Order: sequence, then C-alpha cells, then structure tokens
Amino acid sequence: MEKILNDYLEKIEKYLKPLPVSERVDIVKEIKSEMLELQGNGKKAEEIIERLGNPKELAKAYLGDVITKGNSFSWSRILAICAYYSLASVSGLIVIPVLAICSPVFIFCAMATPILGVIKLIDTLLNLSIPYVKNIGISGVENPYIVFVLCVIIGVVFYLMGWGCWKLLVRYIKAIGYTKKRLSF
Repeated sequence: MEKILNDYLEKIEKYLKPLPVSERVDIVKEIKSEMLELQGNGKKAEEIIERLGNPKELAKAYLGDVITKGNSFSWSRILAICAYYSLASVSGLIVIPVLAICSPVFIFCAMATPILGVIKLIDTLLNLSIPYVKNIGISGVENPYIVFVLCVIIGVVFYLMGWGCWKLLVRYIKAIGYTKKRLSF
C-alpha cells in the first residue's frame, strides 16, 4: 500500500485512540480493505483519500457509530463519547456559532447598504435635509451618485459573503453526520 494511504490510516488510528484496541483495529482494517478494493478497481491513492475525506471527520463518524451502537453501559462507550465530543464539539463551538451569526448579519447588511445609498441619493436630489443622512457615505467620497453605486456594490459583496457563510454552515453540519457514508460506493 502506498505511503499516503498508510499515513491516512495512521491519522485515523490516532483520532480513534480513546477506543479499545480491538475496535480501533477493526475500524482501521475496514477502511484499509475499502482502500485496497478501490486500488484494485484502478483508483489512485489521491482519489481514494479524496473520496474518504478528512481523516478527523471520518474518525468522528466512526466514533458516533460506536456511541449509538448499543444502550448498555461500557467504559469503551464512555471513552468513545468523550472522544467524539472532543473532536466534534470543539470545532463546533467555534465554527457553527460564527457562521450562524455571520450569515444573517451579512445578509442584513446586504439589504441595508443599498437602502442607505438610495436614501442618501434621494435626500440629495430632492434637497430634503433628512437628519443624519449626511453621515451616510463612504470615507472620502462626497458625490451621492458614486456613494449609491458603491453601496450597491458593497451590498452585493455582503450578500455573497452571507450566502457563502450559510453554505459553509450547511456543509459543515452535513460533514459531521455523513462522513462515514462516503465509504459506501
């Protein structure tokens, strides 16, 4: 077996350390047999690694399976629960809240920015002197037409950032739960 595949298996085994040796060996053997089968079908090592995904995510999926396997108490299950939450929750404590907050904030800003540009433009064109409209603008730009165009452009950028954060959030949540399914070809 190629070095890249062996390195991948070593990483999987490292992330599965809290499990008993017998379970860890079984999981590594299962993944190794999948790798060998794919190699037999003409897949290159890079394609196999790409198909299996991140070793940490794959290990999380296996740990999740060990946790949900039975209802009885066992020390290996307790260790699997601790390992799973240390892998899934630590990143989830940062990634999920950040993306869940950034997505709606960027989308709100995407709507507000062009509206403020329109208000600035209407106030200038109709000479309404709406309070605080003079504070709407972009540093160093006085022309209300340019401010409006820049506000629209910035609004589009905010929308794309919000949409991107949302897509990343959805992909992250799916990856946590479905990584092992990538093994089913």
